[in-house]
Amino acid sequence: MSSAPMTLTAPNGTSVPVAGSSARGGTRAGLIRWSRPLLGLLVPVVLALGWEFAVYAGLSNGRLLPPPSVILQTLADLAATGELWRHSLTTVVRVLVGFGIGVIVGTVLGAIAGYSALTRRLLDPTLQALRAIPSIAWVPLFILWLGIFEASKVTLIAVGVFFPVYLGVMGAIMSVDRKIVEVGRAFRLSGLALVRRILLPAVLPSYIVALRSGLGLGWMFVVAAEFLGASEGLGYLLIDGQQLGKPAQIVAAIITFAILGKIADGLIVLAAAPFLRWEDRFGARADAN
Repeated sequence: MSSAPMTLTAPNGTSVPVAGSSARGGTRAGLIRWSRPLLGLLVPVVLALGWEFAVYAGLSNGRLLPPPSVILQTLADLAATGELWRHSLTTVVRVLVGFGIGVIVGTVLGAIAGYSALTRRLLDPTLQALRAIPSIAWVPLFILWLGIFEASKVTLIAVGVFFPVYLGVMGAIMSVDRKIVEVGRAFRLSGLALVRRILLPAVLPSYIVALRSGLGLGWMFVVAAEFLGASEGLGYLLIDGQQLGKPAQIVAAIITFAILGKIADGLIVLAAAPFLRWEDRFGARADAN
């Protein structure tokens, strides 16, 4: 059966869509929109069911890697006692504060280094050398400088967020087509107008990707940060599960990290979508089909 909208031909030869065909098209588009998130759950659900069956069939004892039913029960128990919410909130606040600091500093320095060749030659070699330092190497220094409390944890997260944002902004500005900038100068745009009307739209797509990369590293660095003698946070749940021999608690904390990270990434994508409607890109067309 054809899915094309039904039309009537007017005397002047104009095709007029029949009422109700657009409604069916809207319903179909709505179903497709709602089915996409469910499609993304297909792989983890299949893997979880497969592992549950493997333990149930006796192919594994499930001691070191508990089945999903045990992990869900652990999550329910942690939620019932309030521990899950308390530790999750602590971790989220740390990530948000560190992410905010890292984004601000990374955006400012990345924009300056991308726009000014002199600043780039002065700052970039040092920052690239610092970027090669493993996250765990900062831990002793931050403890010595800032102690074992929140300041050292937030600073470590901010360091992790800073570098992808800095590189993303600097690289995006440097990759702007020179001819577009020359057109703006030919129209005698001021420096501020050139940034607002040409550089900012050209940089924004790469900037969103840099924010998402920085946020992902922020979630990775918060684990290292919460190893610094923390008494709260999902990282503490990981250490507690390891010390007490509770693999279900460890996996439950990992799953919580994954869920919170995915939600945070989705919020960035949703917040950026209105500013990227002008893009005519392959990915947008593929998603629309």
